[in-house]
Amino acid sequence: MIRIAIANQKGGVGKTTTAINMATAMAATGWKTLLIDLDPQGNASTGTGIDSRQRELSSYDVLLGEATVAEAVVPSSIPGLDVLPATVDLSGAEIELVDFEDRAGRLRRALAGHVGHDVCFIDCPPSLGLLTLNALTAADTLLVPLQCEFFALEGLSQLLQTVEKVQQVFNPDLGIVGVALTMFDRRNRLTDQVSEDVRGCLGNLVFESVIPRNVRLSEAPSHGLPALIYDHSCAGSRAYMALARELISRLPEKRKAA
Repeated sequence: MIRIAIANQKGGVGKTTTAINMATAMAATGWKTLLIDLDPQGNASTGTGIDSRQRELSSYDVLLGEATVAEAVVPSSIPGLDVLPATVDLSGAEIELVDFEDRAGRLRRALAGHVGHDVCFIDCPPSLGLLTLNALTAADTLLVPLQCEFFALEGLSQLLQTVEKVQQVFNPDLGIVGVALTMFDRRNRLTDQVSEDVRGCLGNLVFESVIPRNVRLSEAPSHGLPALIYDHSCAGSRAYMALARELISRLPEKRKAA
């Protein structure tokens, strides 16, 4: 199973929207997909139609070793997409994990040997705490959503420094599969400037596909649906399908399940 963390410590960059729609796009192309919600807000869960308040088991229980991934995973209404939901209990996990010896490797240990999925997306909280650290330690690679605004560049620098530290201490094999530009508005000159700066700095690491500002992307979560299901023909959905195709081309060869 290829494990992809979706992280950016800056909030409001389209991280959860990217996690939901990339997971849906991968499932639509035949990959058996798992979406892990590590954000205490649980937006990736509700955005795929999962009412985490009615779930007995969640990613919190998996991190604390009280349940296996297989026991806590629930199927979504989207064919080929399963979800490991988050509950409000996860908000206390940062404190509780401090007492564990291998506190940064809890998720990696839980995912070791997990079968039944081809690819896994991990939606991280907007911080660089223990939950995100667990995701980066467990992941094979990192996908970074980056909002096209000036302050986003500062956050990207901090994230890249964190990735380097994780590589040195916890996960030497962690890579960065790409940076996805989100909330792209061609009418805004700053958007073009940020895009040029990021591409000038990171080169081919930045995906060619960009995610536009799109009202349908904002509406979809209120219906408990990914935008790709809510309105598959809107500009945002088309952009995420293009991004998924580009992501697949960057992943190592992986046999799809029949």
